[in-house]
Amino acid sequence: MTATAFVDIELADRNVSIEYCWLNPSGCPHPMEAPLVVFLHEGLGSVAMWRDYPQRLCDAGGYRGLVYSRPGYGRSTPRAPDEQWPVSFMHEQANDVLPRLLARVGVEGQRPWLFGHSDGASIALIYAATHPAAVAGVIAIAPHIFVEALSLQSIRAARDNYVTGDLKARLARYHAGVDSAFYGWNDAWLAPAFAEWSIESLLGALRCPILAVQGADDEYGTLAQVDGIRRRAAQTEVVVIPACGHSPHKDAPRALTDTAIEFITRHLPAPTRTR
Repeated sequence: MTATAFVDIELADRNVSIEYCWLNPSGCPHPMEAPLVVFLHEGLGSVAMWRDYPQRLCDAGGYRGLVYSRPGYGRSTPRAPDEQWPVSFMHEQANDVLPRLLARVGVEGQRPWLFGHSDGASIALIYAATHPAAVAGVIAIAPHIFVEALSLQSIRAARDNYVTGDLKARLARYHAGVDSAFYGWNDAWLAPAFAEWSIESLLGALRCPILAVQGADDEYGTLAQVDGIRRRAAQTEVVVIPACGHSPHKDAPRALTDTAIEFITRHLPAPTRTR
């Protein structure tokens, strides 16, 4: 992945610096004509934690890519030590942070494809539902649309591993403020009020093509998540990858890439199809 850059955005209470990276498909003669894919990371992710998957997908499909670290993650402005993310933190990321970032980096007027993983998939769905004219389509990988007991069980286990195991040391390679990233996500999900969190009521407003992908062995959610999207947004296509956990881009990258490219290609206007 190429070197990251930074852009400042103004939120309600402060300015924050966002780490981001542009990706152009290798050897593409007309990159600005290629479809744009915006990558939204998981609850403990960042630009660096995607590793080279976004570049490989863009190269394989002939896409442009935009990867960024949400506030509190990667090299973006860390969360303040006393800042507690509210139950609505994913809505705020979708409706406050993402539109400002896209405007600041010059994506206004374009209709990107949103490629989101886990919390990033939920943020992508919220954005697409509330900005239906601004999105070409959503690829939601291991999305959350409501809270399941399995999710909370795995999130509690992650907290134990962070406190007593090696998770903190492993995450510290990818986040300037590792406690900012971990506890922002973990405290929000484990707050008692978060048990009632849901975006199910928004899904009927989705108008763009939706691809919902989940590993059959996802340790953070059951197939009720992707099936729930399809029940509320009939255009949704569901793909379940066998022998795959919560991170298909790590566990089954070839299967995910082939599925994503086929989906995007099928929904592109004929003159802009790249494969």
